[in-house]
Amino acid sequence: MTGLPNKSDTALKEWAVTVDALGRGDQIIILRKGGIHKEDKEFRIIHPEFLLFSTYEHQKNELLKPSYHKRLKEIEETKDASEFVEFIYWASVTDKFEIRDESDLEKISERHLWTEAYAVSRFHWRPSQPLTIALVKVFRLEEPIIIESIPQFAGCKSWIDLQPTINLPDMKPVLNDMDYDNEVSIIRESLADSLVSLK
Repeated sequence: MTGLPNKSDTALKEWAVTVDALGRGDQIIILRKGGIHKEDKEFRIIHPEFLLFSTYEHQKNELLKPSYHKRLKEIEETKDASEFVEFIYWASVTDKFEIRDESDLEKISERHLWTEAYAVSRFHWRPSQPLTIALVKVFRLEEPIIIESIPQFAGCKSWIDLQPTINLPDMKPVLNDMDYDNEVSIIRESLADSLVSLK
Protein backbone atom coordinates (compact mmCIF):
# COMPACT_ATOMS: atom_id res chain seq x y z
CA MET A 1 0.00 0.00 0.00
CA THR A 2 1.39 3.37 -1.00
CA GLY A 3 0.50 6.93 -0.09
CA LEU A 4 -0.10 6.37 3.61
CA PRO A 5 -1.73 9.35 5.36
CA ASN A 6 0.01 11.59 7.86
CA LYS A 7 -3.15 12.57 9.73
CA SER A 8 -6.25 10.88 11.13
CA ASP A 9 -9.49 12.21 12.58
CA THR A 10 -11.29 8.90 13.18
CA ALA A 11 -10.93 5.86 15.42
CA LEU A 12 -12.88 2.63 15.62
CA LYS A 13 -13.53 1.16 19.07
CA GLU A 14 -12.83 -2.56 19.30
CA TRP A 15 -12.08 -4.99 22.11
CA ALA A 16 -8.47 -4.68 23.23
CA VAL A 17 -7.96 -8.41 22.69
CA THR A 18 -9.23 -8.07 19.12
CA VAL A 19 -6.98 -5.08 18.45
CA ASP A 20 -4.12 -7.18 19.77
CA ALA A 21 -5.01 -10.04 17.40
CA LEU A 22 -5.22 -7.63 14.46
CA GLY A 23 -1.89 -6.13 15.47
CA ARG A 24 -0.25 -9.54 15.64
CA GLY A 25 -1.55 -10.48 12.21
CA ASP A 26 -3.65 -13.29 13.71
CA GLN A 27 -6.72 -12.05 11.85
CA ILE A 28 -7.79 -9.38 9.39
CA ILE A 29 -11.54 -9.54 10.07
CA ILE A 30 -13.71 -7.01 11.86
CA LEU A 31 -17.18 -8.38 12.45
CA ARG A 32 -19.96 -5.97 13.38
CA LYS A 33 -23.69 -5.43 13.53
CA GLY A 34 -23.56 -2.15 15.36
CA GLY A 35 -23.12 -0.77 18.84
CA ILE A 36 -25.86 -0.30 21.39
CA HIS A 37 -25.98 3.49 21.14
CA LYS A 38 -29.06 4.68 19.25
CA GLU A 39 -26.80 6.61 16.87
CA ASP A 40 -24.79 3.47 16.22
CA LYS A 41 -27.41 0.73 15.99
CA GLU A 42 -27.06 0.32 12.24
CA PHE A 43 -23.31 -0.06 11.93
CA ARG A 44 -21.78 0.91 8.62
CA ILE A 45 -18.17 1.07 7.48
CA ILE A 46 -18.44 4.78 6.78
CA HIS A 47 -14.75 5.46 7.25
CA PRO A 48 -12.26 3.55 5.06
CA GLU A 49 -9.28 4.40 7.29
CA PHE A 50 -9.02 4.77 11.06
CA LEU A 51 -6.97 4.31 14.19
CA LEU A 52 -7.85 1.31 16.35
CA PHE A 53 -9.19 2.34 19.76
CA SER A 54 -8.81 -0.44 22.34
CA THR A 55 -11.75 -0.84 24.68
CA TYR A 56 -11.99 -3.21 27.64
CA GLU A 57 -15.77 -3.32 28.00
CA HIS A 58 -17.64 -6.59 27.34
CA GLN A 59 -14.64 -8.75 26.36
CA LYS A 60 -14.84 -12.07 28.22
CA ASN A 61 -13.23 -15.50 28.06
CA GLU A 62 -16.49 -17.21 27.16
CA LEU A 63 -16.74 -15.11 24.00
CA LEU A 64 -13.26 -16.06 22.84
CA LYS A 65 -11.69 -19.29 21.64
CA PRO A 66 -9.67 -21.00 24.41
CA SER A 67 -6.37 -20.21 22.68
CA TYR A 68 -6.97 -16.50 23.40
CA HIS A 69 -7.88 -16.81 27.09
CA LYS A 70 -4.30 -16.44 28.29
CA ARG A 71 -3.75 -13.40 26.09
CA LEU A 72 -6.95 -11.76 27.37
CA LYS A 73 -5.75 -12.25 30.95
CA GLU A 74 -2.40 -10.65 30.09
CA ILE A 75 -4.12 -7.70 28.43
CA GLU A 76 -6.48 -7.18 31.37
CA GLU A 77 -3.57 -7.29 33.83
CA THR A 78 -1.65 -4.61 31.96
CA LYS A 79 -4.64 -2.33 31.39
CA ASP A 80 -3.74 1.29 32.01
CA ALA A 81 -6.19 2.95 34.38
CA SER A 82 -4.94 6.44 33.55
CA GLU A 83 -6.96 9.15 31.88
CA PHE A 84 -5.20 8.66 28.56
CA VAL A 85 -5.81 6.70 25.37
CA GLU A 86 -2.96 5.03 23.50
CA PHE A 87 -3.10 4.32 19.78
CA ILE A 88 -0.70 1.72 18.41
CA TYR A 89 -2.36 0.67 15.16
CA TRP A 90 -3.93 2.28 12.11
CA ALA A 91 -6.12 0.30 9.70
CA SER A 92 -7.34 0.57 6.13
CA VAL A 93 -10.43 -1.30 4.89
CA THR A 94 -9.65 -3.24 1.72
CA ASP A 95 -12.86 -5.28 1.45
CA LYS A 96 -16.27 -4.97 3.04
CA PHE A 97 -19.29 -7.15 2.58
CA GLU A 98 -22.33 -8.54 4.33
CA ILE A 99 -23.57 -12.02 4.97
CA ARG A 100 -27.16 -13.07 5.53
CA ASP A 101 -26.75 -16.82 6.01
CA GLU A 102 -25.71 -18.18 9.39
CA SER A 103 -23.89 -21.10 7.74
CA ASP A 104 -21.35 -18.65 6.32
CA LEU A 105 -20.00 -18.04 9.81
CA GLU A 106 -18.69 -21.59 10.04
CA LYS A 107 -16.77 -21.10 6.79
CA ILE A 108 -14.66 -18.33 8.33
CA SER A 109 -14.55 -19.58 11.93
CA GLU A 110 -10.82 -20.31 11.72
CA ARG A 111 -10.05 -16.76 10.59
CA HIS A 112 -10.91 -14.95 13.86
CA LEU A 113 -10.68 -15.22 17.65
CA TRP A 114 -14.41 -15.29 18.56
CA THR A 115 -16.26 -18.45 19.50
CA GLU A 116 -18.77 -19.79 17.03
CA ALA A 117 -21.53 -19.19 19.60
CA TYR A 118 -20.59 -15.52 19.91
CA ALA A 119 -20.40 -15.02 16.14
CA VAL A 120 -23.82 -16.62 15.76
CA SER A 121 -25.23 -14.42 18.52
CA ARG A 122 -24.01 -11.34 16.63
CA PHE A 123 -25.62 -12.67 13.49
CA HIS A 124 -29.02 -13.05 15.18
CA TRP A 125 -28.91 -9.71 17.03
CA ARG A 126 -31.18 -7.33 15.11
CA PRO A 127 -32.07 -10.12 12.65
CA SER A 128 -33.41 -7.76 9.99
CA GLN A 129 -29.89 -6.40 9.48
CA PRO A 130 -27.11 -8.31 7.71
CA LEU A 131 -23.81 -8.97 9.43
CA THR A 132 -21.09 -6.58 8.29
CA ILE A 133 -17.61 -7.96 7.75
CA ALA A 134 -14.64 -5.75 6.96
CA LEU A 135 -11.16 -6.92 6.03
CA VAL A 136 -8.52 -4.52 7.25
CA LYS A 137 -4.86 -4.08 6.49
CA VAL A 138 -3.31 -3.05 9.78
CA PHE A 139 -0.23 -0.90 10.28
CA ARG A 140 1.80 -0.53 13.46
CA LEU A 141 2.77 3.03 14.32
CA GLU A 142 6.49 3.41 14.84
CA GLU A 143 5.70 5.54 17.89
CA PRO A 144 2.48 5.18 19.93
CA ILE A 145 0.13 8.15 20.03
CA ILE A 146 -1.13 9.08 23.49
CA ILE A 147 -3.96 11.54 23.98
CA GLU A 148 -6.10 12.59 26.90
CA SER A 149 -9.35 10.68 27.30
CA ILE A 150 -12.48 12.82 27.19
CA PRO A 151 -16.14 12.05 28.06
CA GLN A 152 -17.06 11.86 24.37
CA PHE A 153 -14.93 8.71 24.05
CA ALA A 154 -17.02 6.80 26.60
CA GLY A 155 -19.88 4.44 25.93
CA CYS A 156 -20.70 1.62 23.53
CA LYS A 157 -20.21 3.47 20.29
CA SER A 158 -18.20 2.34 17.30
CA TRP A 159 -16.81 5.51 15.76
CA ILE A 160 -14.81 8.13 17.63
CA ASP A 161 -14.34 11.59 16.15
CA LEU A 162 -10.83 12.78 16.95
CA GLN A 163 -10.53 16.53 17.23
CA PRO A 164 -8.12 18.08 16.78
CA THR A 165 -6.85 15.86 13.98
CA ILE A 166 -4.00 13.58 15.04
CA ASN A 167 -0.66 13.64 13.26
CA LEU A 168 0.45 10.12 12.35
CA PRO A 169 4.05 8.91 12.63
CA ASP A 170 5.63 6.52 10.14
CA MET A 171 4.04 3.08 10.16
CA LYS A 172 4.71 -0.41 8.88
CA PRO A 173 2.24 -3.11 7.80
CA VAL A 174 1.66 -5.95 10.24
CA LEU A 175 1.41 -8.39 7.31
CA ASN A 176 3.31 -8.03 4.08
CA ASP A 177 1.29 -7.67 0.88
CA MET A 178 1.63 -11.32 -0.11
CA ASP A 179 0.47 -12.69 3.24
CA TYR A 180 -2.37 -10.20 3.47
CA ASP A 181 -3.62 -10.84 -0.07
CA ASN A 182 -3.49 -14.58 0.57
CA GLU A 183 -5.66 -14.20 3.68
CA VAL A 184 -8.14 -12.04 1.76
CA SER A 185 -8.35 -14.66 -0.98
CA ILE A 186 -9.05 -17.45 1.51
CA ILE A 187 -11.90 -15.49 3.11
CA ARG A 188 -13.43 -14.41 -0.19
CA GLU A 189 -13.26 -17.93 -1.58
CA SER A 190 -14.85 -19.33 1.59
CA LEU A 191 -17.80 -16.97 1.17
CA ALA A 192 -17.92 -16.92 -2.64
CA ASP A 193 -21.34 -18.54 -2.90
CA SER A 194 -23.12 -15.93 -0.82
CA LEU A 195 -20.85 -12.92 -0.78
CA VAL A 196 -22.50 -9.50 -1.08
CA SER A 197 -19.80 -6.87 -1.55
CA LEU A 198 -20.42 -3.34 -0.33
CA LYS A 199 -19.12 -0.17 -1.96
